[in-house]
Formats: sequence, C-alpha cells, structure tokens
Amino acid sequence: MARRYFGTDGIRGLANKHPMTSEVALKVGMAAGKVFHTADHSHRPRVVIGKDTRLSGYMLEAALMSGFTSVGMDVFLLGPMPTPAVAMLTRSLRADLGVMISASHNRFDDNGIKLFDPDGYKLSDEMELRIEELIDADSDTLLVRADEIGRAKRIESAQERYVEYAKRTLPRNLRFDGLRIVVDCANGAGYRVAPDVLWELGAEVIKIGVEPDGRNINLKCGSTSPEALIEKVREVRADIGVALDGDADRVVIVDEKGHIIDGDQLMAVIAESWLRRGKLAAGGIVATVMSNLGLERYLQGLGLTMARTPVGDRYVVEHMRRHGFNVGGEQSGHIVLSDFTTTGDGLVSALQVLAVAVASQRPVSEVCSRFTPVPQMLKNVRYASGEPLNDSGVKQAIESAKAQLGNSGRLVIRASGTEPVIRVMAEGDDEGLVEAVVGSICEAVKSAAARAA
Repeated sequence: MARRYFGTDGIRGLANKHPMTSEVALKVGMAAGKVFHTADHSHRPRVVIGKDTRLSGYMLEAALMSGFTSVGMDVFLLGPMPTPAVAMLTRSLRADLGVMISASHNRFDDNGIKLFDPDGYKLSDEMELRIEELIDADSDTLLVRADEIGRAKRIESAQERYVEYAKRTLPRNLRFDGLRIVVDCANGAGYRVAPDVLWELGAEVIKIGVEPDGRNINLKCGSTSPEALIEKVREVRADIGVALDGDADRVVIVDEKGHIIDGDQLMAVIAESWLRRGKLAAGGIVATVMSNLGLERYLQGLGLTMARTPVGDRYVVEHMRRHGFNVGGEQSGHIVLSDFTTTGDGLVSALQVLAVAVASQRPVSEVCSRFTPVPQMLKNVRYASGEPLNDSGVKQAIESAKAQLGNSGRLVIRASGTEPVIRVMAEGDDEGLVEAVVGSICEAVKSAAARAA
C-alpha cells in the first residue's frame, strides 16, 4: 500500500506546508491516539511528547496535544529533549505512545513527527499504515465524549531523569575528572542535558551550540557541520570534542588533534571494548550498506561479523532485535546500544568512547584509530522532479561502474528518504577508480534530472 504521510523516519516536511501543518498534526494526534488507546483500565491512556528547538515545534506540539486529548489520551509534555530521551521516558512513564517533534539534522524550517511504541521503539510499517488510514477519516468518528477528554501537563523532571539515566550507562565510579571536553549541541534538543551529564561526571566542559533561537538549529554547528567544534578543540586544547545533531540521536567525535572520527570508528571502539568485557552479543555488530569496508575487515580480524542493512536506523534496530545483536549503527553517527537504548543516542555513545579512553589512559586519537578506511566517496545529487534512478542512462552508468570495481570495491546508489537527493557512494582499494565511477554516475543522474525538469 502506498504511503501518504510516513516516510523512512516518521512524517517530515517543510514547516507550514503539507504535511507539516497544524491541521495534519492534529489529525495525527487523533489517529495515533485512537490506534494506541489502551484497554488497560489501571491508568488512563497516555502519551509523552518531546521536541527539539525549532520554531515550528511550538505549533506542532500544541496541535498534537489537542489531537491526543480529543480522543481521550492524557499528554505529558517534556519540552526540548533528545529523541532517545523521549523513547526512554515513554517506557519509564508507562506511556502508550511516545512522540518526538524533530527533523533531526535538517534545517530549522523543516520539521517532523516520529512515533514510538510503548517499548520505546519506532513504529512498524503496519502500525504506521493503521494510523494513516485514520488520519483522513471523519473526525467525528474519533472524538470521545466531553467527560472523557484527556488532560495535559508538563513533566518538570524530564531533564533530570535523562541525565541520571545517561550517567548510569557507565560503570559505577567511572569519572571524567581531568578531561577537557568541548561539546557542540547543535543549538538543538541536547543543549541542556548533554553539558550537564559531562559536567556531573567530573569533566571540564566547554559548550558551544547551546543558544537556540528557533532558527539556528544545525546552523554551522553540530554533527553535520563540525568545523566550529574542530576550531574550539584546537583553541582550548581539549582532550575531545563531541558534536550532536539537532535531536541528539547521532554523534561525531573530534580527537585532540582536531580530526573527525565517524560512526564506523566509534562502533569499532565500542565493539572491541564490549568484546573484551564479555558484553558483546551475537558475535558481531549491525551496520548499513554505507559503512566502510575497512570496518568490516577490522571486525573480521577480531573474529566478529558485520551484518549490513539498508540505510536508516530503524532497519539497523529491526535486525538487531531479530538476531540478538546489542551494538549497531551508521557511519553518520547513529549508534544503537540496545543494552541501554532503543534508538540512536549520541550522548550515550560518546560516553562509551570516553570510558574506553579513560580506562586505557591513551589519547582519543589513538583510541579511535582502529582501522584504516578503504577509500570511499559519497556525493549527493539534487533533483526537482521525476525518478532519476529509473533513467536508462543512469542504469547504464551504474552497471559500468560495477564492472569496473569488480570484487575490489562496493557501490551504493539510493534515493534519500527525507529529501529530493540521490546519494552515490563507492569505495574500493583504488582511490582514483572510486572517484571516477562516482563522478560518472553523478553526471548521469544530473542529465536525467535535467531531462525530467
């Protein structure tokens, strides 16, 4: 069945344009509330709502709250909170549903609605389709009687609860005393809790990206724009830099030399550490098709496997749950540690890496240099209309590239699930060949896009 609202990561779009309007958000609240209206009479059905710092979050929060209460659900408002905090508090508060209002690493004028089930996991395709069926239904069929309308209240302790939860993911008595840490919160959802966690663990914390104004989320800061973090790490001679994205479910680390460390290296650090401690489950990790071949070879050297899934943390989590893995993630810094979280958690992932650095008493540049990446190139090609990947010229360019790479490399071409972009990635031992095949495919996509415009 074709989807009308949900994409690969909830519902997302330009604020105040369909489907990111108050009207749609209201109906999403009504529809999701109806689907998750519990039959358990021990408590009234309840939903928790968190958001990042986007200007449109106020608008969407109010609309969702109205929709949920109109179908008889009580609403717990968390305010600006990381996505993983919303998932955790959904479980902790015994809610029937969790909602995060965020467009993650996108610009401020985008926004989105992510839904979590009572266990804190993103909804299955089946549940999303059930909600879609009700979004366009007659509102009168969803509304409850006047005496059944839900209540709404703000949870004032939400931030403190998440701070304590994050600290408890570390071994007892582990401290970061003596560490100088720069943390870039992307002017987003983690701007309060992330610095608090690091400070309470004993670190000297220099914080940037902690002055949200509704419009500056992810603007020249955070995990997708780490230049400011690199500069600050070098300026204050920090031991490490930690950059979160707008909803704090991904992380990028910068070492003491100002070098960026991506999610592949971080997964290697955590996997080996957990292997040594007897904590790693299922004999390996789960990554996506975008993770570097160097990571796969490194894990093989440790006797570990690396399962690959399509891009998207929901696919990583699904594979982890199905096969019993407890470490998984993406090169972009979405890292899922299922012993602690049900979704990516940038801060908790950073804490695990810091724990390894403290225990080894080595600099972060050494701790996080586990393998030499195979030359890899990723380019994005925007298009205005059509489906460039169905173009015969593009298909021919892809087949030619596969033949040239042979068994010494990999090729991944996919349409983004969140924006009109074709992502072209190739990797292999021959860097010149990698650059050539990516360039040829990008040119083919541009030509196809121009013809469709």
